[in-house]
Amino acid sequence: MLRPAQRVVRRVGDELHLPGLASAHSHAFQRGLRGLTQRRSPAGMGDFWSWRGLMYHLAEQLSPEDVFRLSRFAFAELALSGVTAVGEFHYLHHQADGTPYADRLELADAVVRAARDVGLRITLLRVLYARAGAGRAPGGAQRRFSDLRVEDGLADVEALAARYAQDPCVAVGVAPHSVRAVPRAWLGEAARFASARALPLHAHVSEQRAELEECRAEHGMTPVRLLSEEGALSARFVAVHATHLEAGEAELMGGAHAFACICRTTERDLGDGLANVASMADCGVRICLGVDSHASSCPFEEARAVELDERTRAEGRVVAAEASALLRAATADGYAALGLDGREAEDEIVLDAHDPALAGAQPDTLDESVVFGAGARAVREVKVAGRDVVHEGQLVLDYQGAREAFEACLKKLLAR
Repeated sequence: MLRPAQRVVRRVGDELHLPGLASAHSHAFQRGLRGLTQRRSPAGMGDFWSWRGLMYHLAEQLSPEDVFRLSRFAFAELALSGVTAVGEFHYLHHQADGTPYADRLELADAVVRAARDVGLRITLLRVLYARAGAGRAPGGAQRRFSDLRVEDGLADVEALAARYAQDPCVAVGVAPHSVRAVPRAWLGEAARFASARALPLHAHVSEQRAELEECRAEHGMTPVRLLSEEGALSARFVAVHATHLEAGEAELMGGAHAFACICRTTERDLGDGLANVASMADCGVRICLGVDSHASSCPFEEARAVELDERTRAEGRVVAAEASALLRAATADGYAALGLDGREAEDEIVLDAHDPALAGAQPDTLDESVVFGAGARAVREVKVAGRDVVHEGQLVLDYQGAREAFEACLKKLLAR
């Protein structure tokens, strides 16, 4: 299990104080799907792949201004829930037919601008994407994700790093989407590029059983072993989901001091399965947390779900992590996974100790009360780099304007 950590929550009068909270994996535009994909399809039970089809339909339609408006509201909701830093796994790059914009960074800029308007830190994880799978060219919305050459995507990373070099609240990283979406050579190129520049390297890993089957058919091994052979596993590598690891793979990741980013509210929503967090932690894998599809935006729910869902598997209690370790995953380790090591101490979350969910919290169990009880309602103050993002429970940005722009955008998109 995740080892006990130092206590995180401090009480100051009627307030509970925490360092910055990171959501290390986000697809902000997917906030537009919440509530729209929950009905059973005429063909029967839905799954990840049917959900993906609906997500692609949305992605095909988005203009740069749509991306900005959807992302800004998604980030506003995160801020109101207590999140201070987000890792945006950004794969929407080009026009609908796959033609790059005149400024190749236009959509990345829209996402960064959205985060900075709200006041969050952001690590823009520029995704590399090349294909629909082994031997399959990208089609439909995937054309917007894809580059002809790995050099084009890596050049965009360098351009983003240069463009935001003077903004201490913006970082960049590299993200091969998955072993399904890029050829093997791209994995090695991305790993060497990230290593030479000390950048975060993120990828979806073993999220779906079908991904493992395709990887075996193409490469004769599972995704983690392929990533290991290509030099991707390191202390800067984040395996997003790591849901279906096989024997020895957690040891490979732990030996490299890599991270696994667990996104329980999305993994539950999509029916992905349940990663064995306790086993990974025992092998030395560092754990961070992500909101992923924005099925929910509560960082406290993401944290407690890691433990509570594991209890369902184990039929026991306190099996994956104690509360302080979960808060470490959400704070220091989340920031480290985004290449923001130590900056969580520059940010602050203040909770109302009188919130009904926190009533009765005792001095020696504050971490437990926060992890297993708190929600967005308790958030009173959010500060990023010394600046107010949420004050007295209200977003400093015009929340009503952001919400109205989001809803107008969604109405337009759903009418198509």
